[in-house]
Amino acid sequence: MSDISTQRHDLSHILAAAVQQLFPEVQLGIGPDTDNGFYYDFAVETPFQPEDLRKIEKAMRKLQSQSIAFEQYNMPVDEAIAFLKESNQDLKVELAEDLKKDGETELSFYKNAGFVDMCKGPHMEHTNQSTKHFMLSSLAGAYWRGDATRQMLQRIYGVAFETKDELEAYKEMMKEAKKRDHRVLGKKLGLFTFSEKVGAGLPLFTQKGTMIRNLIVKEIQDLQKKYGYGMSDVCIPHIAKRDLYECSGHWDKYKDDIFHVRGKGETQFVMKPMNCPHHTQIFAASAHSYRDLPIRMTEVTTNYRDELPGELLGLSRVRSITQDDGHIFCTIDQVKQEANTIVQIIRDFYTKLGMFEEGNYWVSLSVRDSKDLSKYLGDTKNWDTAERMLQEVADENGLNYKRIEGEAAFYGPKLDFMFKDAIGREWQLATIQADFVMPERFELEYTGEDGEKHRPVMVHRAIAGSLERFMSVLIEHFAGAFPAWLAPIQVSLCPVADVHEDYAREVKSELEKNNIRVEILDSRMSLGKRIRTAEMQKIPYMITIGDEEVSAKTVSVRSYADKSQEALTLEAFLLLLV
Repeated sequence: MSDISTQRHDLSHILAAAVQQLFPEVQLGIGPDTDNGFYYDFAVETPFQPEDLRKIEKAMRKLQSQSIAFEQYNMPVDEAIAFLKESNQDLKVELAEDLKKDGETELSFYKNAGFVDMCKGPHMEHTNQSTKHFMLSSLAGAYWRGDATRQMLQRIYGVAFETKDELEAYKEMMKEAKKRDHRVLGKKLGLFTFSEKVGAGLPLFTQKGTMIRNLIVKEIQDLQKKYGYGMSDVCIPHIAKRDLYECSGHWDKYKDDIFHVRGKGETQFVMKPMNCPHHTQIFAASAHSYRDLPIRMTEVTTNYRDELPGELLGLSRVRSITQDDGHIFCTIDQVKQEANTIVQIIRDFYTKLGMFEEGNYWVSLSVRDSKDLSKYLGDTKNWDTAERMLQEVADENGLNYKRIEGEAAFYGPKLDFMFKDAIGREWQLATIQADFVMPERFELEYTGEDGEKHRPVMVHRAIAGSLERFMSVLIEHFAGAFPAWLAPIQVSLCPVADVHEDYAREVKSELEKNNIRVEILDSRMSLGKRIRTAEMQKIPYMITIGDEEVSAKTVSVRSYADKSQEALTLEAFLLLLV
């Protein structure tokens, strides 16, 4: 654990101590450090309010300034349970009893002044050694131990950094993030909505929102065709027998997140949470020779996962997840070439979005946790081969990558592409995964050059990943001002008066012939209101048509991006767009 991680962990204890001072009846949950701060979960009769955060933070700073020692000591497990019961800390009692069941004979505690917490540590020596560059950032609900059937706790989040500049940069980023919130912009721009009658976490996309989704999919499909993905599309149903996921290994890992479907017979069906098991069955339906490989299958389809209500967040976390999914069945000698091709598709796609730039992306080479190999299915030699191959792909493509232990999927290692948005936040989007496990579990075969049966390797790939989450990232990255190729409406025509509408319709017709998405703003609105409407909708180009434009057969073009305005012939404007 790095020094700043330890300091963040200190702050979670200082937070809990401050809360216990101000609210003596509070029940303590858990309080770890996070990537940029810390949190602590509490059970309280009266929920905390945002204004309480200021009081709690003030109390934390006072505890910091007092330089109170963190004193560690151990207690026999039964004695620890008795102590926690006496302290009326029921949540901690449950944790301690579970540790006893796991074979622990004594438990670690940390004490600073009157505050005592069950904790393995480590901590700094004194409270004043934790960073002063912190703030309490937000409140949220959190089910005890992540179980939706258990009580809802209140979580207090904080952020903490090594320097004042980092904290100030974070504050500025949060201000900018608030302006770019995809939930606010999505409503303002008319891209998607939610309905209580449909259900939480199930977004409904409008015509404009659907246009953006379709444009994303078309761009990926066009790129794939350039790299040999010709007739690769497949189509699968939205439900499947439970048996399919038991065979794939997903059932044991994800059964609590799967929607069940009640049919008329006794067969148990579920809404599909992922597509790869279905695709194995398309491969298995025919006999294959090594000459047939690689066999590529791609599909844009919706999966369903029963997310906890408290974790749903706009398009970022939903229950209906549309994936631009792909699976390649190939020989082991073809894995690297297929992965190299996918890297090129990812590079082209994110370059067009302005996100594949040095310093704005990195790649996680996600491999096994060497300390706990029991979490992974499959043969160790195959894992070794797959991890080596993906590392070679990263090296050969000059990717900025880090080897991260413990982040592999249960069936194979992967390359996870992490991209920064316009305000510096990091998102995991594209992925490439090598899988020896699923072909084995489904007994997939092809006939090799030697006439013998062999197992194919399955390469999983996603370019945008979940379209819902990807759209939330794009909306916030571009602050709703999409580049012209991605904007649902590319051009707004604004005739100054009724006499200019005939020419406006001519311009519209000519633009539409060139596949430009164009609208004429309602002439019943005032000219000023029409201009403001185009600005509010962040239309890339607005064309004003008055006497001069009609006479000269030109268009007066205003760019939303740089606010420039110039008179152009229609041909020149088309060249600019196309």
